Amino acid sequence: MTTHHPIAIIGAGLGGLTLARVLHVNGIEAAVFDLDASPSARTQGGMLDIHEDSGQEALRAAGLHEAFLSLVHPGGEAMRILDSHGVVHLEETDDGDGGRPEVTRGDLRNLLLGSLPEDSVRWDAKVTGARPLGGGRHEVTLADGTAFTTDLLIGADGAWSKVRPLVSGARPAYEGISFVEVHLHDAEDRHPASAALIGGGMFFALGAAKGLLAHHDASGSLHVYIALRTAEDWISTIDFTDTTTAKAAVLSHFDGWDAGLRALITDADGELVPRPIHALPIGHRWDRVPGVTLLGDAAHLMSPFAGEGANLAMLDGAELGLALAAHPGDLEAALAAYEQALFPRSEASAAESAENLVLCFAEDSPKPLLERFATYR
Repeated sequence: MTTHHPIAIIGAGLGGLTLARVLHVNGIEAAVFDLDASPSARTQGGMLDIHEDSGQEALRAAGLHEAFLSLVHPGGEAMRILDSHGVVHLEETDDGDGGRPEVTRGDLRNLLLGSLPEDSVRWDAKVTGARPLGGGRHEVTLADGTAFTTDLLIGADGAWSKVRPLVSGARPAYEGISFVEVHLHDAEDRHPASAALIGGGMFFALGAAKGLLAHHDASGSLHVYIALRTAEDWISTIDFTDTTTAKAAVLSHFDGWDAGLRALITDADGELVPRPIHALPIGHRWDRVPGVTLLGDAAHLMSPFAGEGANLAMLDGAELGLALAAHPGDLEAALAAYEQALFPRSEASAAESAENLVLCFAEDSPKPLLERFATYR
């Protein structure tokens, strides 16, 4: 017999878990399905700045804001912007009242997981497809051959969402920028010069159509993203299983850069991980489809240059949970209210993200970004 879940959330990322938590505190239970084998199956990334008007609002709705504050990384809101010669053009300290405190993504996810009933998340549950059954109900199939039905299907399953095709034919497109992710472990002891160069907060070293973006992890490692404006197939021309060859290929794009900046590549520990940047169209939206909706990257994938991805996903989850609680017995009214606010909010952030990408990787970088910060001040 096929299992039925009144509410099914696909994806146990920050957005899906925030939704599950807000529903739980409002007396509404939901089943969460995630493709990972367990909560610890993979690392959860580095630091996140959680914004006062989005991510923190979501945590308040979830009743977790005070617990979140205990996870904040002191000094994480500092920022440093350099050029390719290692000259510091902008340095801002963290005075503790910037409204965007930093926290480790893994710690935040664990906070959300720990706030849910133990059996809320079904791990090792990879969704392979979903189809409408009529009347707003859907059937979802899993990789193990099982299936379940649901009255409300929520796609919180990221960039390559299996739920999105139910409401939209849009697919993420390459943004012209590729990241290569590296780490320098035990930085204070093993890489002290690099640790001092990056400082305590966010670090940007920018040149013509390329850059190095970095920060300290709570573990004491330096987390570095090497960013290049390249063709979409550039990554496929490099054997990233051969670390020495991959380093040389990436480093060749930084000829003439300051030696200390190049050391962030040459001294990297372990593998280099390529991460091409994709985004959905700015203003992505869909007509109301009964019994299904999206949140987070599934709804509005954008480049990371507005710093809003995780924050918007959490806010989406909280807003959807509150809408469902405010419209008991009327799913369509709840979904319509949620999407009415979702679309303009995500469109504004996506536009900002696209604009910031251009500022960061212009031919005369970091000048355009510095000019933008000057207008803020």
